[in-house]
Amino acid sequence: MSERDAQTAEARRQAGPKMTRTMVLVALGAFGFTFALVPMYRIACEKVFGIRLERGAGDAQAAGQAAPAAARLVTVQFDGSVNSKLPWDFKPHQLSMKVRPGEQYETTYYARNTTDRAIVGSASPSVAPARASGYFNKTECFCFTAQTLQAGESREMPVRFIVDPNLPADVHTITLSYTFFKNDVLTARLQQGPVAKTAPSPLAAP
Repeated sequence: MSERDAQTAEARRQAGPKMTRTMVLVALGAFGFTFALVPMYRIACEKVFGIRLERGAGDAQAAGQAAPAAARLVTVQFDGSVNSKLPWDFKPHQLSMKVRPGEQYETTYYARNTTDRAIVGSASPSVAPARASGYFNKTECFCFTAQTLQAGESREMPVRFIVDPNLPADVHTITLSYTFFKNDVLTARLQQGPVAKTAPSPLAAP
């Protein structure tokens, strides 16, 4: 073999590994480009041309998890009763409503004193299930203060409330209940009327 042929063979031997590496890199680049075509195609269709492609099950599930809390609806039920010592009629005007967490709503209760004398009552609220009580916020309620109804008087009593958006996802129904009790102390004071004026002392000067 001549010296020139030997140099050519040596050059080919050295070029072999370089060519192999080059071919591997080209193959990897082609694979990566092909893999990137799918999201690029989706972006081009949806963002540039306004064409919405159908989503797979995984995409639909992810979209559902990312849905805003405002899209959720919770049923709030209303209930009302009176203690046996309180001769009042008391009930909610509506039995239930659908609400969106984070928004304020209002409902009303009806109360009537069925006796011929003034009575003071105090309402005790409760929320069920118990673990939802921390997520049910009353911004205005007749339960905050004692209520006085004159003989035969009736009254509309408003309640404003907000359901916290952080309410556990598995709680779909909340029940707001009120029980009215007779406030014996305030009722006794009310029925006694104003304190009579003290008669003047007989020793006082005319």
